[in-house]
Amino acid sequence: MIDRPADMPYKIHAVATPRAGGMVILITILAAGSLSRVLWERPLSSIFLASLAIFAFGMLDDARGMKAPTKLMGQILGAALLMQGGVVVQILHSPILDAILTVFWVVGVTNAYNLVDSMDGEALGLAGLAAGFLLLAMISTGQAQLALFSAIVIGACGGLLYHNVTPAKLFLGDSGSQLLGFWLAALGIVFTPERTVPQLSSWFVPILIMIVPILDTTLVTFSRMRLRQPVYRGNTDHTYHRLVALGIAPQRAVLITHLSSALAGCLALIALGLPPVWANGVFLAALALGLGFVFWLGQTQPS
Repeated sequence: MIDRPADMPYKIHAVATPRAGGMVILITILAAGSLSRVLWERPLSSIFLASLAIFAFGMLDDARGMKAPTKLMGQILGAALLMQGGVVVQILHSPILDAILTVFWVVGVTNAYNLVDSMDGEALGLAGLAAGFLLLAMISTGQAQLALFSAIVIGACGGLLYHNVTPAKLFLGDSGSQLLGFWLAALGIVFTPERTVPQLSSWFVPILIMIVPILDTTLVTFSRMRLRQPVYRGNTDHTYHRLVALGIAPQRAVLITHLSSALAGCLALIALGLPPVWANGVFLAALALGLGFVFWLGQTQPS
């Protein structure tokens, strides 16, 4: 489980680096979640058990490599186990449509955090910020159990970030980035503050909190499809790479993605306290602004 610079042309690190971040995060969550006893209460027990499939496929990928269809099968398996445990999107009020939306959301967000892991500290910072804003949203809506698990995820990201900033001594690997994406996607599903906030004012909160990796995935997907390149093959066409191509220093490019995520999280919390019409207006305005930025950035030539 060593990432060697010569393996792929887009790799920019100078020395061979372990890809054991996922193992560290899993052990941390298991230890802290067990000590606090929050991990073995539903729905978090269902989320954790389903995430073991994601972790297993990610570890195999880190150790031996894995083709994209096999990775996708692992992610769909994780989503299926999640639904088996009762964690399902409940927006469309149709079992079949809600199941399809659940798989789309879980697989999409899991891949988003996997794909955005293109620079030291970027994916961990984005995941920690997302967990932080989910924590605030869950506290404000009385979901204490989920808030505690979000706090544990923040701690895991913060502790590992010390070893993941440039120059990184430890990489997340596919096991780590997919694990974080899966947990955040699942937390977004179980964030259901109907008692205090109407669903029309809260359904988009997880989307807005995770909008940066989602938009980054949108950018690279359409860019690679337009150029007829494989979507899952690593390349230097992410938001970070395009910002660097514009002349922005690497660390500042990462900081821009983190600040953008923090701004989106603040907007999500503001919208949570607004009437449905205004709340959805904030979401649509932020989404339009983000898509406009993605369209503009897509015109730049990545480095």
